[in-house]
Amino acid sequence: MKKIFIFLIGIFLLACLALIISPGLRTSVSYKLDQLRIYVRYTLFPPQSYVFVPQQEAQLTVLSASATATLAASTATASPTPQPSQTPTPTPEPTITPTPLPKKVLLDDIRYMHQHGLWNYCGPANLAMALSFWGWKGDRFTTGDYLKPFREDKSVRAYEMIDYVVNQTDLNVILRYGGTPELLKNLLANGFTILIEKGIFLEESLTRRISWAGHYNVVVGYDDEARQFLTRDSYFSPPDYPLDYPISYDEILTQWRGFNYVFLVIYPDERAEQLYQALESYLDNNTAIQIATDTSQREADALQGLDQFLAIFNLGVNQTLVFDYLSAAATFDRAFALYAELPEAQRPHRVMWYNSAPYFAYYYTARYQDVIDLATTTLESTDKPYLEESWYWRGMALLALGDKYGAISDFNTALQYHPGFAPAKEALDQLSSNP
Repeated sequence: MKKIFIFLIGIFLLACLALIISPGLRTSVSYKLDQLRIYVRYTLFPPQSYVFVPQQEAQLTVLSASATATLAASTATASPTPQPSQTPTPTPEPTITPTPLPKKVLLDDIRYMHQHGLWNYCGPANLAMALSFWGWKGDRFTTGDYLKPFREDKSVRAYEMIDYVVNQTDLNVILRYGGTPELLKNLLANGFTILIEKGIFLEESLTRRISWAGHYNVVVGYDDEARQFLTRDSYFSPPDYPLDYPISYDEILTQWRGFNYVFLVIYPDERAEQLYQALESYLDNNTAIQIATDTSQREADALQGLDQFLAIFNLGVNQTLVFDYLSAAATFDRAFALYAELPEAQRPHRVMWYNSAPYFAYYYTARYQDVIDLATTTLESTDKPYLEESWYWRGMALLALGDKYGAISDFNTALQYHPGFAPAKEALDQLSSNP
């Protein structure tokens, strides 16, 4: 027994010596220990087990109509998320006899880029693919260095992509909500690829659990006979999957619902008029939001389970887009109540990684504690809370409640995880100029 004990002590000392001598081995062991720690945490406390419970419903009736109008007017400067771009061109008159669409379209003049080997890189990869269709020469690192200055930032928002296109390229971009398969086909038939965001279930690399996550795709074609869209998917990459990765017409609706049927179209100046014609009613942003609102209301009444939660959440997003924060706050209350009733395996626990609309709704109805609780739940549910928007909004709510130092700490954390993040920087600048 004594010899075994001495042997084990010797092995332990040799292992410690190896770690001291070999930086590479030390890094490898440190990484494996960190992975083990995360695995144990997510096994004992899965992210789906964290549930936000709104506590301030009564305050929905406190604000007057004039106060609501004031809140709406102030949002233009307070919002860290730009509203979808408006196009000054008037909505074109519909043609009397629409030209029938072809049965099959494929726009394959696009450079494929995968996302593998980098953390949550579908945003930079897909934006780079979409830009390459118009002759842009960069790659996923070109977009990624701008979109993810902190490489482990958990999500790239659509507004960040818009900012990249507008400020870093010679191209233009339009974002709209409430898209339909018919609209996608019309855009494709007119020679425009489309960048969409959707929700899919994937296997976690560490725990092997199946969970819901956001994902971008570039839609490059469709096939009526096969009833499927063709995409360039940065995750399902060749040679294991087809280059033109197919998604059925039914499946794309289910996945796209997770992001309010949002789509972005990138285009050069010389193709603007053709795009405006192809967008039809969606050229007008307010009309597009109304279409999205009608869709989410209809689906909220008709669907069940996860799909119903997503539909109600979308309804809240659409109400926020038109500054109806009172209605949006009540709608998000309804959505989060349904979230708590879903089986854990079905809960889309990353939903707040991708959308700040509930923060807007609660903050602009003076429900600051709900903002704090929602942000805290979101941040605590993940081992690495690299979510600058949640830190920013929690800081804003803390500041509204008089906790200046807590707010400063959260704003600085937001900047740590997204260097140069404008809303947090502006908040700190205002605090420093008005001590």
